Amino acid sequence: MNFYTVRDLRTTPKSIWENLAADGEAVITNNGRPMALLLDIADGDFEETLKAVRQAKAAIAFNSMRSKAAAEGYMSDEEIEAEIAAARRGE
Repeated sequence: MNFYTVRDLRTTPKSIWENLAADGEAVITNNGRPMALLLDIADGDFEETLKAVRQAKAAIAFNSMRSKAAAEGYMSDEEIEAEIAAARRGE
């Protein structure tokens, strides 16, 4: 996988697009930190690619929430029932 700076994107876009077509993916960095992922959609199946990326992002978010919940402790069954009851009462 190739890494390019934001400046590279402005100054040498043609070589980036050529390498993207060859390699299939590239990372754009800003101040040395990855900021964007470029994916080649050679077969033209944009909707399927977008769906797969969104599913992957959702899985990452879910795993992050699960890790945070485990670190902070889970709610007891009683706490869950109390939350449900409060929501039903409109509190």
